[in-house]
Amino acid sequence: MLVMDSLFDSGLATVFDVLQMANELREELPHPPPRWELTRVSGHGAVRTASGHVIEAQTIEDAPRPDVLVVPGAGPKQPAPLLEWVAAPERGPEREAVRGAKADGVPLAAACTSTFLLAEAGVLDGLAATTSWWLAPAFRQTYPQVALEESHMLTHAPGVTTAGAAMAHLDLALALVRQASPALADLTARYLVVDHRPTQSGYAIPSHLARTDPTVSAFESWVRAHIDQPLRMAEAARAVGTSERTLQRAVDKVLGISPLRFAQSIRLEQAAHLLRTTDLPTETVARRVGYENASTLTTLLRQRLDTTPGRLRSGATPASTQRA
Repeated sequence: MLVMDSLFDSGLATVFDVLQMANELREELPHPPPRWELTRVSGHGAVRTASGHVIEAQTIEDAPRPDVLVVPGAGPKQPAPLLEWVAAPERGPEREAVRGAKADGVPLAAACTSTFLLAEAGVLDGLAATTSWWLAPAFRQTYPQVALEESHMLTHAPGVTTAGAAMAHLDLALALVRQASPALADLTARYLVVDHRPTQSGYAIPSHLARTDPTVSAFESWVRAHIDQPLRMAEAARAVGTSERTLQRAVDKVLGISPLRFAQSIRLEQAAHLLRTTDLPTETVARRVGYENASTLTTLLRQRLDTTPGRLRSGATPASTQRA
């Protein structure tokens, strides 16, 4: 575990707790995998967490070669200070550690803000990765050479596994267990009462993401004002004072998706809200968010948010009804 000052306390604890639970449960399997042996390393010995706890750690130079190097979330949680933090000279030892691990063929695993550290170190270039959904615009603009898939809770690339927002440390740790033993991962998830969460899409707030660019923000406002009408891209572009091509480039640069897909996410967000909070028939909800019939809305909810009108009406969180 590569620990750093200002690390996210629960991220570190979650990974340790999941792996230790897996150690305790492994003997219940007919063919148990090896135990996990956990070592904390850092660039300068002991570190202080975001909550002020002191974590003892070996220096990177003194630690043996690991089978996997896990980097829990650390640093600021907002884009500008986070980018400054990962690029600071003080982070040099950590950046070098992940570069060295990648060069030596040691698998890397990172979650939340620490995916920025991996990107800053250059080990994600040309690879798919995910990160916390609200940090996606800044990540995409700063590290365009990384194939960002921010809707994913977990992304696997050769030699690197990345996870989304802070509680995705749980998904990351279970993914590590699954690589050793799928049966043990399933057993551990059941003991911890963990549901399968393949996507962050159900948690993302489109308006929050749009605020990072005035053109995208204006488009978002226009879509909400015309949410019950068919989407006409030429009309939308004129309304925000730009061309269709410029609108396409702006949305893609900030969000990595097309204006049509962004508009769909806004409509689905509103549809999910109506399904959770009203007794309106699904057909009526569909028309209120610009779709001709309930089947189209149901299909999009399943494809984009991994949920259904029935689950939303029952109060289930998107993607939370399947067992891991």
